[in-house]
Amino acid sequence: MNKFATATLLAVLAGSSAAYATQPIQGSITYNGNESYLPKSPVGSNFEHRFTGQDGQEYREIYRVNASHSVDLVTRQMLSNDQ
Repeated sequence: MNKFATATLLAVLAGSSAAYATQPIQGSITYNGNESYLPKSPVGSNFEHRFTGQDGQEYREIYRVNASHSVDLVTRQMLSNDQ
């Protein structure tokens, strides 16, 4: 029974990681299903993208380059107006 409980817990945790992933917003590179490829960028490298959202707020996003040279949104930070 413990093996079943452990397997169930692992399955739930594996499936829930995508649910908590940062979702793109308008202005994000990957917004609306857009895919970007950076064929000359090293796999695993990160880069920053800054933009102004529809709400007038400044955002900073970090993307990671995958093995296929596509990019994934890793994190987003709302910048204060002081920066």
